[in-house]
Amino acid sequence: MKRHSSISSLPVCWLMWNLLVVYIAYTLCRGVFTMLNWQLYAGTLTWSHGLELFGAGLLFDTPAILYTNAIILVMFLLPLHWKERPGFYRVARWIYTVVNSIAVYMNLMDCVYFPFTGKRTTASIFAEFSNESTGEMLKIFGGQFLSHWYLVLLAALVTWAFWKLFRPSRGVRFFATPKTDEGDAKSCVSTYYIVQVVSLLLAIPLCIGAIRGGFTKATRPITISNANEYVNRPAETGIVLNTPFSIFRTIKKTPFVVPDYMSDEEALALYTPLHQPSDSVAFTPRNVVVLILESYSKQHIGFYNKTLRNGTYQGFTPFLDSLITQGAMTYRYSYANGRKSIEGMPSVLSSLPNFVEPLFLTPASLNAMSGLARELGENKGYTTAFFHGAQNSSMGFHAFARATGFQRYYGRDEYNADPNFNGDEDFDGTWAIWDEEFFQFYAQQMSKMQEPFMTALYSASSHDPFVVPEKYQGRFPQGERPLQQCIAYTDYALKRFFETASQQPWFNNTLFVITADHVSQQIDPFYCTTLGNYCVPIILYAPGDPSLHGYDEERVVEQVDIMPTVLSYLHYDKPYIAFGCDMLGTPSDKGFALHWVPEFNGYEYVWGNYALHFDGKELNAVYKFRSDSTFSNNVLMTMPKDTLSLMQRHMESVILQYMQRMNGDQLTVKH
Repeated sequence: MKRHSSISSLPVCWLMWNLLVVYIAYTLCRGVFTMLNWQLYAGTLTWSHGLELFGAGLLFDTPAILYTNAIILVMFLLPLHWKERPGFYRVARWIYTVVNSIAVYMNLMDCVYFPFTGKRTTASIFAEFSNESTGEMLKIFGGQFLSHWYLVLLAALVTWAFWKLFRPSRGVRFFATPKTDEGDAKSCVSTYYIVQVVSLLLAIPLCIGAIRGGFTKATRPITISNANEYVNRPAETGIVLNTPFSIFRTIKKTPFVVPDYMSDEEALALYTPLHQPSDSVAFTPRNVVVLILESYSKQHIGFYNKTLRNGTYQGFTPFLDSLITQGAMTYRYSYANGRKSIEGMPSVLSSLPNFVEPLFLTPASLNAMSGLARELGENKGYTTAFFHGAQNSSMGFHAFARATGFQRYYGRDEYNADPNFNGDEDFDGTWAIWDEEFFQFYAQQMSKMQEPFMTALYSASSHDPFVVPEKYQGRFPQGERPLQQCIAYTDYALKRFFETASQQPWFNNTLFVITADHVSQQIDPFYCTTLGNYCVPIILYAPGDPSLHGYDEERVVEQVDIMPTVLSYLHYDKPYIAFGCDMLGTPSDKGFALHWVPEFNGYEYVWGNYALHFDGKELNAVYKFRSDSTFSNNVLMTMPKDTLSLMQRHMESVILQYMQRMNGDQLTVKH
């Protein structure tokens, strides 16, 4: 048999060729998908944007191709010469053809299925058809095959191409034939092992980075919601994504299940997320600035802890304390809707709570969604922008910002491009630009915007590994947890931000909202309960409106209340979907909080004097949270039955309607 000794004849080169063929097949499927669904895109899709979508699609094709071809990767990269035998690559050829053909079939089937669902098929498809008999399934798919025979033919041609183009197409030997001299044989063996070992060592980190969507610590593994980063309309996610990726990324992601608690009529009588204009006062076009502070638990804020530790606790936020005291509105019983950064953004900016699974990680992330940016930007002509000092794709924030209507995104790239700042000299080395510098950048950019504007900023410095800039070493109190000196640093950055903002012409016409994404590093017993783990500040500050101030010690509020409160404050005159209440206009005894607690995989519902624990089917505990702050006495069996029943029914109504709207893509109102 002929000896193969050139570099181009080595397995790693064949592997690259075979993967290239798969990329071409995925791109072909994307082209077919676009053509067959052209009616969805004809009115808005330009050639340049179409090319951008196809280019973005490669980012999502790569994880799918690496997942499906994992066995092929191992087979080709193993640095073992015994695999260079006739039978080895015959087996590899069959595996390659079968797995990639299945992936192509999935993509082509979605060409037909997408117009009915509005999104790429996800792992929920298995649950959707789990109750269908084999006969029914054959009938359904058989009919589709006949009516879309051209796609079946294309699938067969792609399968044939995979088989014919696979390299090597038969078994080979890299080593010497009987006529090869000893020197050539040794050279061939050395080349083989060097190239194979180096290729394997390079492939491992490259594959991990490609599957994650990046190589930095700040990068989360990309998921289907990241497609929103590249699209102008939700339907365009169908072009960017591919079906194998969508299925892989949603496996074991519990779909939102609509519970059978009550009829739709009963649910709507108890609660509705549809907000209608409540007064005839003309819309007030104030600017809106939302500051979401990383890990800013109430545990670390002095104002909320005046009686903690017998009145000796000082906290780490002297500026925030003074802002609240001098003219802001805040609440004693204010809560987050989640425990992660990716759960905070939807709650604060779109009034979408976190139940069961983070919205970012579910198929529902491709739903049409509203939020402060969309309502004010599209319906009131606001300039809208989102700011986060990390790399632009970090945490999926860029994708969600675009999906909910933000017109502009300012991240680390935009900061580095601004000649008025020091670029990556201000990078903290792990996550993002230091808060002090990025907050100043934020203030300056708003001064360039046309009013009215709605902006949001997500801070970053009060995050692991909990360091402050070298120039401030020793300046801030260390506290009992590493986080607390970072809390103090961000408080200082806030002070400097407001000093700059107060000098701008837009300052007195602005409503500032300050909250946290979630809690972190709790210490005192109250803050370590299930409810204490959701205690975050919600602060409203309008320097031009002295009537908006006070400390409400009765009302229960949560992050999802921010959007309806802001829109009500502006006298917004359009209907919209929000799962929160107006904190300023709703009677204090009607406020409530509802969040998912991972510790017991259930819901915690707070209303009136009680905090109720519910596993989705049964009540497990009730605590009088106002007087029993450490949850030491379960009053489930002794509390008034009519109050318990009312609380349970109201909570079930909220959960039911949330699940319905998530599954039915009903998170917006058409104006």
